[in-house]
Amino acid sequence: MTSTDHTQIADDQIAHAQIDWDEHGNPHSRVFADVYFSTGSGLDETRHVFLTQNELPERFAALPAGGRLVIGETGFGTGLNFLCAWQLFNASAVADARLHFVSVEKYPLTRADLERALNLWPELKEQADQLLDQYVAVHQGFQRWVFEGGRVTLTLLVGDALDMLPQLDGQIDAWFLDGFAPAKNPEMWTPELFAELARLAAPGSTIGTFTSTGWVRRALNAAGFKMKRVPGIGHKWEVLKGRFIGWPEDVPTPPRAKPWFARPTSPDGPRTALVIGAGLAGCATASSLAARGWHVSLLERHGDLAQEASGNPQGVLYLKLSAHGTPLSQLILSGFGHTRRLLERLQRGIDWDDCGVLQLAFDEKEQARQAQLAAAFPEDLLHVLDRADAESRAGVVLNSGGLFYPQGGWVHPPALCRDQASASNIKLLTHNDVIELRRDGALWQAWDGERLLASAPVVVLAGAAEVKRFPASADLPLKRIRGQITRLAATPESRALTTVVCAEGYVAPARGGEHTLGASFAFNSDDLTPNTAEHLGNLELLREISEDLTQRLNATALPAEDLQGRAAFRCTSPDYLPIVGPLADRAAFLETYAVLRKDARQTPDTECPWLAGLYVNSGHGSRGLITAPLSGELIAAWLDDEPLPLPRSVAEACHPNRFALRGLIRGK
Repeated sequence: MTSTDHTQIADDQIAHAQIDWDEHGNPHSRVFADVYFSTGSGLDETRHVFLTQNELPERFAALPAGGRLVIGETGFGTGLNFLCAWQLFNASAVADARLHFVSVEKYPLTRADLERALNLWPELKEQADQLLDQYVAVHQGFQRWVFEGGRVTLTLLVGDALDMLPQLDGQIDAWFLDGFAPAKNPEMWTPELFAELARLAAPGSTIGTFTSTGWVRRALNAAGFKMKRVPGIGHKWEVLKGRFIGWPEDVPTPPRAKPWFARPTSPDGPRTALVIGAGLAGCATASSLAARGWHVSLLERHGDLAQEASGNPQGVLYLKLSAHGTPLSQLILSGFGHTRRLLERLQRGIDWDDCGVLQLAFDEKEQARQAQLAAAFPEDLLHVLDRADAESRAGVVLNSGGLFYPQGGWVHPPALCRDQASASNIKLLTHNDVIELRRDGALWQAWDGERLLASAPVVVLAGAAEVKRFPASADLPLKRIRGQITRLAATPESRALTTVVCAEGYVAPARGGEHTLGASFAFNSDDLTPNTAEHLGNLELLREISEDLTQRLNATALPAEDLQGRAAFRCTSPDYLPIVGPLADRAAFLETYAVLRKDARQTPDTECPWLAGLYVNSGHGSRGLITAPLSGELIAAWLDDEPLPLPRSVAEACHPNRFALRGLIRGK
């Protein structure tokens, strides 16, 4: 399946691997009629073919403090190779080294099948249990896992290898070539795929594979790897190992990233950073940097974190997707999985609940949209419920059926913020209102007027629309939209509600004796005082969801002036994508790339005039729970020169430079 044609899932009717189990309990792929691993010597073969031939015992041991090694793999399968590499890394590498594992898999296993397969290897239980604990919301596209506080990262590219790998932006130090056998799955052994391995290979990158087939060896040699046969193990007489020696001279080099999307040089000096704003975006950014060994000062103008839009009692994990694979839809699908895995470490029922989200089909247009989505995505992500089934799922009488997201639910955003800001190398500095940024040599200084608050070579602006107060980000087209939620005390009757239900508004099951409903949209108000008119508007939204629930809550009997709630500003961009990445000097950018006003097809070979060490993470709108945590990973990947956690095209679609670029192309 490609990133741009989700209907492929529906056509194939296969989202997960179809597995048969032999008499010894070993898994076999029904699609490829091949084994996942050797029934007799799977661990020995993995260690010999992939760990030994890539010289990983020596390379892990040689990693310096703060060092990193990136492994790439074709064919994640049961995760056996990943778990073996992780186990060896823990045994060999210094405490603050990092392992980044990138793998591609067209048909990921269900959790039940994965657990059954990994139970065959009790010596990997320590690592396998951690993978299984987070093995949720595994859907197409780029999916990110973080283990051991960031020491080990897994990026799983779910889809066809030749659709996924061209979207990967990063460099691989060691390759595990482990698709099903060439005779069984020839698409995983093509010159086109080997060219992608070469494009992604770091200088001196190594490769190991179990096959010794001559045409595979010759095709890898032609792609720029120097391959040789070496003795195998078990029933494998010979296997292949190799090293990348350079892009072939007779093959056109792959196109480079356009300069306005190329990676800025990472700043030298101390790995310290300032993150301004301690809401969802700021806490996520601080967490991702801290996991990579950065010391982060998290500056917040209020007395605690999560005091603005991130301070609502309940937010909804709601996936507003497109059936057409848009960048926003890809971002939401990847971000949803990442957030769901983060939530597994919080307290269910208090900090979050995976009670599901039901989006009602409240008119014919919405019904048609939902039918299109149901045809485009697998059932474990979303499926249509008729009215009777929707009412059974929700526990209350509804006005229609709708689209159900079984892995969705609600989150208490402050709990997620607090968890993400909890690392020992994050220092939360409250009552620090950064009014001005000054550049002093290699450092950025944060001032509140006359007082220097903190300084560091890296600053990430994560204060929603407040980032516009700084000249470097003043031109970003961020808009504030006031939203007000209403809190209603739960009643014995309202506690029957068992899932989040959305129409034009939403209502969540009770948390701490209260239901949250909302939220209003006010485009031209700067007043954050909750008002009666918007409370009444929220009650009307509740009626459109369920008259029954409205009555169960005694909502119409409450005096309007007694209704409780809070208001905050959402911050959104014109294309509804967040704004995430490095900032350029706008005036210099417009001058450097002025030729685009005359010919948009030009790509001037001129480095972008970056503002060294200055980044932004903002514009998440009402989707911050889903997009902000993964955007923190994206910022950290920019800064640490890692494989990006999103397709390059999606990272470009979120890039701050997109607006200045569009202005030039449109002649503005």
